[in-house]
Amino acid sequence: MIRFLQPEWLWLLALLPLALLWRGRRGAVAAVQYSNVSLARQVARATRSRAGRWVWWLPILAGALMVAGLARPQFSRGPMEVQASGIDIALALDVSGSMQALDFKLEGQPVNRIAVVKSVVAKFIQDRPNDRIGIVAFAGAPYLVSPLTLDHDWLEQNLERVQVAGVEDGTAIGSAIAACVNRLRATPAKSKIVVLLTDGMNNTGKISPAAAAEAAKALGVKVYTIAVGVRGDAPIPVKDAFGNTQLVMAKVDVDEETLRKIAAETGGKFYRATDTDSLKRIYTEINGLEKSKETARHFERYQELFAWALIPALGVLGLAVGLEQTRYRRLP
Repeated sequence: MIRFLQPEWLWLLALLPLALLWRGRRGAVAAVQYSNVSLARQVARATRSRAGRWVWWLPILAGALMVAGLARPQFSRGPMEVQASGIDIALALDVSGSMQALDFKLEGQPVNRIAVVKSVVAKFIQDRPNDRIGIVAFAGAPYLVSPLTLDHDWLEQNLERVQVAGVEDGTAIGSAIAACVNRLRATPAKSKIVVLLTDGMNNTGKISPAAAAEAAKALGVKVYTIAVGVRGDAPIPVKDAFGNTQLVMAKVDVDEETLRKIAAETGGKFYRATDTDSLKRIYTEINGLEKSKETARHFERYQELFAWALIPALGVLGLAVGLEQTRYRRLP
């Protein structure tokens, strides 16, 4: 179906008949003046002369097309019914500096943790097309990457832009959970979950992990926690005073006990991922959560069609000007 977003512009079409009436009363403009009309009679009968009488219609047609373009025509396929699960999911991703550790592999090549996490999370999003999913990234403080949405293409685009060290460094686990719970608390979903992934210990933030877990439990939000990274030392790229990047072996320090308590308090589950395969299995297991079906109405986006009117209008107007100045030019 086609609609006009600004139909009030269509009232300008009423001016076009006035232009026709004005030209009719005024009459055609003489191309060449003769003392005796009989001298030009044979010229007027020529095919080229008769065709030139229609050139003045072209600006009128161009004007009508321009008015149609200004009215913003849009195309839509109309509403369609989709099945959406009753689960809303908030993904909390750690983007602190330690997520640059090169202790994971992707397609046989060593990569940092955040690259693997983005790859696995993208697959998780693709496997749950009927869930509303949002993303919160955190380091020293949480920030919203994407609100809860069914537009997973847009969600994955935002996920791809997530980078390490985009905010102050640190690991604010409690604040990250609170930010996710705040996004979920007002939704009508039957089931609400947070999937929190981190490779460190809570060392900053205004809310403690225990307080955030209590708030999640009170609002019926399950929190699944994932501790990521190898046990022991991991290679982390750091820059020296001259700006050169070097790999430094640093100890991995994940507060598994706190993450276990958060999961147990909220009815979720704790996981430990030490390599790419185990991380994939974890998200696959979480993906096996029970889904309750409910019907939701989803409207597709409208496609703008104004260019289909304005571009031909410019072409017709240019044709009219070209013909009047060349083939059908009037002599003074």
